[in-house]
Amino acid sequence: MTSIGGAEMVDWNLAVATATRFVRPGPDVSRDEARAVVAELRRHAKASEEHVRAFTRMIPDDVRPRDTPVLVVDRAGWVRANVAGFRELLRPLLDKMQERRSGTPGGAVLGAVGGKVTGVELGMLLSFLASRVLGQYETFAPDTRDLPAGDPGPDGRGGGRLLLVAPNIVHVERELEVDPHDFRLWVCLHEETHRTQFTGVPWLRDHLESEIQAFLAETDVDPMTVLERLREAAQSLAGARPEGEEEEGRSLVEVVQTPAQREILGRLTAVMSLLEGHADFVMDGVGPDVVPSVAEIREKFQQRRARGASRLDLALRKLLGLDAKLRQYRDGERFVRAVVEEVGMDGFNRVWTSPNTLPTKAEIAAPADWVARVHRTG
Repeated sequence: MTSIGGAEMVDWNLAVATATRFVRPGPDVSRDEARAVVAELRRHAKASEEHVRAFTRMIPDDVRPRDTPVLVVDRAGWVRANVAGFRELLRPLLDKMQERRSGTPGGAVLGAVGGKVTGVELGMLLSFLASRVLGQYETFAPDTRDLPAGDPGPDGRGGGRLLLVAPNIVHVERELEVDPHDFRLWVCLHEETHRTQFTGVPWLRDHLESEIQAFLAETDVDPMTVLERLREAAQSLAGARPEGEEEEGRSLVEVVQTPAQREILGRLTAVMSLLEGHADFVMDGVGPDVVPSVAEIREKFQQRRARGASRLDLALRKLLGLDAKLRQYRDGERFVRAVVEEVGMDGFNRVWTSPNTLPTKAEIAAPADWVARVHRTG
């Protein structure tokens, strides 16, 4: 996203076109099967609301959370939603880069080329991810007719929307050879937990957005600096690590960061670990009562997460930092489980009080430290 571009620093339309052209085709289903899957996912999403609210106790019974739509989408629909979200989140950074480029000799030519190159790069990345995401609570894209959002908050901004990627859910349930009805409900429980997190914690979206904007504000817009960082990234990925660096190489995303960005990323990693781990904890906690085959689904799904789809898949996951996301599920779930065992669900829910009660990256690995800090007396 650091290319020097033109009137638009990223050719967003080209990003969508590239992703939809190269994304893998979905599983073979008839029109009637597709309609049945969509209808069932909508029913499960609705049923999951009550299950998640009762289990988490995040939202009091007499409080009505902000309504947010459930959108059952195909892979192209997921791409369009995420491009809209990226465009909104990256606008301040790209405006800054646009201003910097306007004073560069030949800036118009660079813009015409750079925006398209970056659009293709983003599109290729999204084409890789679009066949892997089962669901997502998307909160940053603006409200449009094609991408409706939830009720607006006090600031007038629309809420998010819950995306369920139907072809990916069908693909995985077939690959794992699990009961499709159980699997679809199990996935909905995870994604509904994310919707409950954002609708039940009014400050969460703004907090995440401010952290992301702080991260982007630290981005170097000088192209020579970017090239130097990419050179360091290439050396790291090739195994030419600086003396004293840990043997486990960092991802491309990590290497091109400034020290300030790494500090912000540490806080973001802690929050994402909490959100993902909490969703995993809830889906498994609710599961035994409503998903008869939950134990089989969890075991097979964990094995799939660990092995990846292929050697290429594993290499790309490492390069893009997706392995870190897998660790977030594991480490975050351990944190939530340990805290609930120590202080109960209501004690854990103090994590949602304010940004100050969120766990640090160190506390995710040491839940007792969070309990001591947040629940200390005197």
